[in-house]
Amino acid sequence: MRNFDLHCHSNVSDGVLAPASLAARAKARGVDVWALTDHDEVGGIAEARAAAASLGLSFVPGVEISITWAGQTVHIVGLHVDERNPVLLAGLARTRSGRELRAREMADQLAAAGIPDAYEGALAYAGNPDLISRTHFARYLIDRGVCRDVPSVFRNYLIEGKPGYVPHRWATLQQSVEWIRAAGGTAVIAHPGRYNFDAMAYDALFSEFRDLGGTAIEVITGSHTPDQYDEYARVAQRYGFLASRGSDFHGPGESRVDLGALPPLPSSVTPVWHDWVI
Repeated sequence: MRNFDLHCHSNVSDGVLAPASLAARAKARGVDVWALTDHDEVGGIAEARAAAASLGLSFVPGVEISITWAGQTVHIVGLHVDERNPVLLAGLARTRSGRELRAREMADQLAAAGIPDAYEGALAYAGNPDLISRTHFARYLIDRGVCRDVPSVFRNYLIEGKPGYVPHRWATLQQSVEWIRAAGGTAVIAHPGRYNFDAMAYDALFSEFRDLGGTAIEVITGSHTPDQYDEYARVAQRYGFLASRGSDFHGPGESRVDLGALPPLPSSVTPVWHDWVI
C-alpha cells in the first residue's frame, strides 16, 4: 500500500521548511505520493514539483483555502489543482488581501496586553509577508519566552476571548469549491474534527459542501485524535464522501505528526485517490 500524505505546509505560507526541503523530508519519511497545500497560496508548487521529480516522489499540487462558515474559520483543501488557473489565482489573492490589516490589529491587542512589537516579530517568521498568520505570532511569543510551546500559546492568546484574537472574513464555502473546481481540482474539507460545531451545524456543513460539488473529507489527519479516525470514516460513508489522508505538517517540533507517519485509511472508506493515475 502506497503512503499518501496530502496535506502539509511550506514557508510559503505558515510552515517552517522550504518546498524543496519538505519534498526531501517526505521522501526520507517513506511518503510515496505527496501534496503541498499551503494556505491561500500556490507560489510554492513549482519548487515542490521540481524537487519531487528529482527525488522520484509522486507530487500532487494543492492548496488550503480559508473560508468563513457559520461564523467560524473552516479550511477547504484543493487537490490536483492547476496552480495557473486565473479563477483560482484571483480568488486566492482576494483571500490573502485582508491578512496584513488583521495582523496589525492582532499586534495592537498583544501590545495592550504587555507584549510589544508583535507585528514586526511575527513578520520575521513569515516567509511570505502576504500570508502572515497566527502561527507566525505563536512562534514570536515562544521565542520571546511568553509561552513554552504552540499549545500554550493557543490556550492563552490568539483565540476568541484572549489577547490577539481578531476574526477575519474569509471566502465563502461556495467560492472555495468553485475556485477549486475551476482549477480542475478535488475539494476536501480539512480536519473536520477540529471545528466547534454541534451536530446540526455539522450536518448543514457536510450537506452544503456535498451539494456545491465537494467530494471528500480528511479522515486520517494529524489534526485528528485517533478516536476521531473511525468517527469521520463513518461521516464519509454517511454523506458519500471520499476519504483523504494528510499529516498537516508545519515543521519539525511543531506538528503532532510528521510527514508520512499516519496510519492507513480504514478499509470502510473509498480513498480520494482511488481513480487517480499517478
